[in-house]
Amino acid sequence: MISRQLEDRLKSLMYKGKAIVLIGARQTGKTTLLHELVKSGKNVQWLDADDISIRNMIGELTIARLQTLFAQNDIIVVDEAQRVENIGIQMKLITDHLPQVQLFISGSSAFELANKVNEPLTGRKWEYQLYPFSFNELQKHFGMWNEIRNLPIRLVYGSYPDVVNNAGNEKFVLSQLTNSYLYKDILEWERIKHPDKLVKLLQALAYQVGSEVSYSELAVIVGIDKATVDKYINLLEQIQIVFRLGSFSRNLRNELKMSKKIYFYDNGIRNALIGNFNDINLRDDQGKLWENYMISEFKKKNSYSDNYCQSYFWRTTQQQEIDYIEEKDGKITAFEFKWNPKKKAKVSRTFISAYPNSEIVTISPDNYYEYLAGD
Repeated sequence: MISRQLEDRLKSLMYKGKAIVLIGARQTGKTTLLHELVKSGKNVQWLDADDISIRNMIGELTIARLQTLFAQNDIIVVDEAQRVENIGIQMKLITDHLPQVQLFISGSSAFELANKVNEPLTGRKWEYQLYPFSFNELQKHFGMWNEIRNLPIRLVYGSYPDVVNNAGNEKFVLSQLTNSYLYKDILEWERIKHPDKLVKLLQALAYQVGSEVSYSELAVIVGIDKATVDKYINLLEQIQIVFRLGSFSRNLRNELKMSKKIYFYDNGIRNALIGNFNDINLRDDQGKLWENYMISEFKKKNSYSDNYCQSYFWRTTQQQEIDYIEEKDGKITAFEFKWNPKKKAKVSRTFISAYPNSEIVTISPDNYYEYLAGD
């Protein structure tokens, strides 16, 4: 199983004179997806930048060498491209001088790759992020009813491809992911002097899912300074383990304006970090897992459907709050996530009064699929 939703989108962009840049965390299926995309090619050149000889060759490309090495190709793939120091300039040579070639560039560090390709490839690239499987992809593969029945599994073990494709061995697969693949990027980062502190930070963030985070508090918990907390969280975002959600503020003086929450792209990674794979019905963090799952699923859906909305949470100094807000074209939609369908959501009257034209939606396991299915 691969990400068919993104595959269809990328196929529609091929051979239009632009490079296609695919980013995503390790083991989200980038290489598998690329292999599927290049099947249509008659002469494919695959360059794995994990290989130092390949990195050196790419770094020394000239226009003359391009013609010699790649003129016969119709597809070129550069995998783990962030490892090539001057990758952006070299890829610009390919897009400018081999316009008949479809160039794919992939990497597992969004920040590193973006820094290297954004300016040289301005106007010459399409960029997409690959996530762990989305609900929509899973329901298309397994069927709607089967995927709804799998919700308790997804909340605990997440949706990484290897996890989904190895049912019954989820704990082992997640252990491999957290101890090998995901930490590989972290431990190789040259500015990480104390990797044990970063792991401790990840665990602290896992326990604080759904809560506002204080960098000062995290610094005390982990035993590092506030600036280092900020730097490490930036890194964790760059390698697509966590993402930040900012606070929504427009009209009220008592709205929190600079606060942030931090969520994990995948529930399974979050649970592996704290070593808790108990059944969802036996846990005291059901609400946190439900909120993290829904917000990460909305992030996937918005990305894959090119829904260019702004996402937030809302809270006041009096602790009135809304779990999740989307704003698009001046329209505000507020979402409350309730794990217990029988528990009625109490929407803040302050929010309704301040934003009277907002749509208010309550999402529970009884109706969540209505908001996640569909392109």
